[in-house]
Amino acid sequence: MAAATAETDESEEEEEPESARETAERQLERAAAQLDIDRNVVTRLSNPTQVHRVSVPMERDNGTVEVFTGYRAQHDSVRGPYKGGLRYHPGVTDEECVGLSMWMTWKCAVMDLPFGGAKGGIVVDPKSLSGEEKERLTRRFAQELRNVIGPTRDIPAPDMGTDAETMAWFMDAYSMQEGETIPGVVTGKPPVVGGSYGREEAPGQSVAIVAREVCKYYDRPLAETTVAVQGFGSVGANAARQLDDWGASVVAVSDVNGAIYDPDGLDTSDVRSHEEQPEAVTGYPGAEAITNADLLELDVDVLIPAAIGNVLTEANAGDVRADIVVEGANGPTTTAADEIFEERGVPVVPDILANAGGVTVSYFEWLQDINRRAWSLEEVNEELEAEMLTAWEDVRAAFDDHDATWRDAAYIVALRRLAEAHEARGLWP
Repeated sequence: MAAATAETDESEEEEEPESARETAERQLERAAAQLDIDRNVVTRLSNPTQVHRVSVPMERDNGTVEVFTGYRAQHDSVRGPYKGGLRYHPGVTDEECVGLSMWMTWKCAVMDLPFGGAKGGIVVDPKSLSGEEKERLTRRFAQELRNVIGPTRDIPAPDMGTDAETMAWFMDAYSMQEGETIPGVVTGKPPVVGGSYGREEAPGQSVAIVAREVCKYYDRPLAETTVAVQGFGSVGANAARQLDDWGASVVAVSDVNGAIYDPDGLDTSDVRSHEEQPEAVTGYPGAEAITNADLLELDVDVLIPAAIGNVLTEANAGDVRADIVVEGANGPTTTAADEIFEERGVPVVPDILANAGGVTVSYFEWLQDINRRAWSLEEVNEELEAEMLTAWEDVRAAFDDHDATWRDAAYIVALRRLAEAHEARGLWP
């Protein structure tokens, strides 16, 4: 495994990176081979419906104009409007957006949500933008995408480099152009303008719920379970704190600068997350400072990679000593690493189930916006728990019935639903 860090060993640098699209396509093919579904459906799911590329001009604070490139990949809408995040990151590409949009399609189908998959973003380092520049960039991006998004067409959400404030700007820009307030055009907004309580915590909350259930499946009491979390951001911190509250021992966490370790367990509520204090993990007193590579080799019961993609690779999968991996980030495990884990008998619970709390509460937010009726935090959490347990049981049944990996089981559930929808609707001539 590798963590979200600039530190890499030579073998990791030499390994050819696997794109999100390549990983998603290989996972699709593997799962399809275990199902008796129309091959034409698999062919359709291997390709996005549309990929939009736009130029986004923005005036800098010094008066100069810079033009950025933005993307929106729309993968499949057979079950409902496209749904997926918008990220601001220097590494955004059209192929990355396609791969991530495919994962969103599977994720929504696994959770049985009436959405398809999408993903988009701007090629920019958000740290290079002032607050005013980020707002101007977001509002212009909303205008450039206005004809291909909407509450019944494509519903963006926050992702890397974007947040609730970004979504509020995006919603406001779209609403001003449409001449009416349309909160349902995006999710992940502040509650004061139609956002849902519990949305920010939801991906980490669902990771914790799934980690709890998989430990129960393998007869591992949480009180006797040790956990290491790679990436102590929104997903990782919320998952770690919830598992800590439920009695698990979180012994290690990391951020971009490194990791900390305490075999007796960390007080996760006392460790500052990235949102609370960026890059503060390594400054936490009373714990041993270790490298990210060290964290990946810790002998723990559960490892949660919760930062970025492609951190579990062929180069490091053999050194992972965790008994169970629960994916918190999107696409943290390459195909080669998956094969190594399968050979070693290490269960890997996939992202499309584990971190699906985000899109699930986004669905709740969309419902609240459409109906103009807000839910309490308690209602959101109760509904999230119910939806995650239902999805877990669906995937667990496929896991047992097909003698498959957890990833294959999740894909089987998703592909069966997508195939049924495509076959019911047919193909427009």
